[in-house]
Amino acid sequence: MGSPGGLREVRRLCHWGPLVALSVVIVCSATAIADAVLWYWPLDTAGGSVNFIMLINWTVMILYNYFNAMFVGPGYVPLGWTPEKSQDCMYLQYCKVCQSYKAPRSHHCRKCNRCVMKMDHHCPWINNCCGYQNHASFTLFLLLAPLGCIHASFIFVMTMYTQLYNRISFGWSSVKIDMSAAKRDPRTIIPFGLSAFAASLFALGLALGTTIAVGMLFIIQMKVILTNKTSIESWIEEKAKDRIQYYQTDETFIFPYDMGSKWKNFKQVFTWSGIPEGDGLDWPVREGCHRYSLTIEQLKQKADKRVRSVRYRAIEDYSGVCCPVTKGVKTFFTTPCTEEPRIALSKGDLILATRGLKHWMYGEKILNSAGDGGIRERGWFPRKCVEKCQYDSEMDQPVDGEKKSR
Repeated sequence: MGSPGGLREVRRLCHWGPLVALSVVIVCSATAIADAVLWYWPLDTAGGSVNFIMLINWTVMILYNYFNAMFVGPGYVPLGWTPEKSQDCMYLQYCKVCQSYKAPRSHHCRKCNRCVMKMDHHCPWINNCCGYQNHASFTLFLLLAPLGCIHASFIFVMTMYTQLYNRISFGWSSVKIDMSAAKRDPRTIIPFGLSAFAASLFALGLALGTTIAVGMLFIIQMKVILTNKTSIESWIEEKAKDRIQYYQTDETFIFPYDMGSKWKNFKQVFTWSGIPEGDGLDWPVREGCHRYSLTIEQLKQKADKRVRSVRYRAIEDYSGVCCPVTKGVKTFFTTPCTEEPRIALSKGDLILATRGLKHWMYGEKILNSAGDGGIRERGWFPRKCVEKCQYDSEMDQPVDGEKKSR
């Protein structure tokens, strides 16, 4: 039983996302430690020893939370799951892949091929979903990585500054830098040459880039955590407001899982034991809300999407590549920046488009084998490859993306 699980973990690790993320951590940590010990803050000083321990501590904590987020995973809805009360099934969507109902706050991930509990998003950097069980570890990684990179950046800057300062000579008409040896630091065993300077400069760029990019992700995650939402649920709430405004109904949608206190919302993700509250299937709701308020809204949006979808027919073949060269320069350079799939088209295929950009559309391809309701393949495709079916009076409406800009 251990072998398949271990093989699965190795496969999860052997992906471009974890390989890049771990490479950045290793390069920044190793370079910072080497710079500090060899050239800036040697271990024979009290400050150097404390600095060394802090660098090691950052690395250990970053990797610990990173691997927790990757290998512990988000937690999945049990295969074949149904609610305790059979009448509650009417409030839930059914997943044909997992052969089970989707529990509240769960969504099916195409990458993981499972229904994920409290799914926030599928993260390529951990090659796994961020959800119920690993949301805290993932967010701590997003916090610790920038903090560690800020410390490392300080080491890089001070190392280059002190080493270059020791090698600068000022003349009447020029300033020269002698990289061959330090003039004022006889303790240096390994000389700080051009290769060390280049490595420090490269690591500094990585550290600063990571601080900005990962720091922004941390801010985004904290915003959704403090409102007890996920990124997907924020999008559902936005679409709920759009649906109500579109049909001008008197109903109001109140997000049911916001406990009304940022501290209470925070405690649902971060606990002293490291185990999040609840079981990932049943969630407390705020007063006045139905326990299935969100899933009922999802069913309404799903029905609304069917009504507002537009039928198109493919007039050109499309191979399904991310950036098609043969479909025009604008199509090539405006390809959607998302991990959502592309669908290959053959001339004559029928597609139900649900949203669109200027040069791309997203929809479901109706396969020939589709029965009642249809088996559909979803994804993006170039707008120039399709034309609207004029005879389709039942769905003769503009695509959501065409009617209003979102």
